[in-house]
Amino acid sequence: MSRPIGTPAELERRRRRAVQLVDQGEQPSTVARILGVNRNSLYRWRQAAKDQGDRLAAKPHPGPSPRLRDAQLAELDGLLRQGAQAHGWPDALWTVKRVTELSRRHFDVGFHPEHVRKLLRHRLH
Repeated sequence: MSRPIGTPAELERRRRRAVQLVDQGEQPSTVARILGVNRNSLYRWRQAAKDQGDRLAAKPHPGPSPRLRDAQLAELDGLLRQGAQAHGWPDALWTVKRVTELSRRHFDVGFHPEHVRKLLRHRLH
């Protein structure tokens, strides 16, 4: 089963609105059709709202696990600070391709070049 499209807050708002409409007397099949959800989901959400407190609350999707742990990132940072020449390249220029190769050599983790850019920008600053 795939996760529905929308932010956690939007999905929560949709669940709460669906329960509210059914509680106000709207037909579950009509609400399900309008909101684009399965009617069984409406019944499940309504039961969760009644029985189990705030089970309709937003749950952020955790996303994939990082392929390099924090300790490995710190080590990668140290390796980069040594310079490209210390790792066998003819000049001091770090390129995305070289960082990708360094990651593969030291951690046995390959990355797409665009991901390396994001990794450098956001996780290593």
